[in-house]
Amino acid sequence: MPVTAEDVRVIALSLPGSSEQLAWGMPTFRVGGKMFAALGDDDTTVGVKCPKEDRAELIAAEPDKFFLREGHDDNYAWLRVRLTAVEGTAELRAILADAWHQAAPKRLAQAHPELGPAG
Repeated sequence: MPVTAEDVRVIALSLPGSSEQLAWGMPTFRVGGKMFAALGDDDTTVGVKCPKEDRAELIAAEPDKFFLREGHDDNYAWLRVRLTAVEGTAELRAILADAWHQAAPKRLAQAHPELGPAG
């Protein structure tokens, strides 16, 4: 069963110190005041914090799942994810946890090594 925008919300808010804030007319998820995820306009995608140097490899490996909004995402360390291509809530949790770890304050991230980036 494909994951939903509600799955994004539940998982994002389950991460330590996370909160939801409306910005640009859409729900965004933050930790330590920094955004790590944002639902897309129609709730079929989620944008996640992702190092620029990792984006091309992810998109090349799974172009049906990962993409950039050309022109808008070029200068930001973000990647978009099609929810219909995510293989269950465990994968969604891994994607969101990785994004969370990149935005979380150092002490909070260190207190939760289980949420660290996939090695």
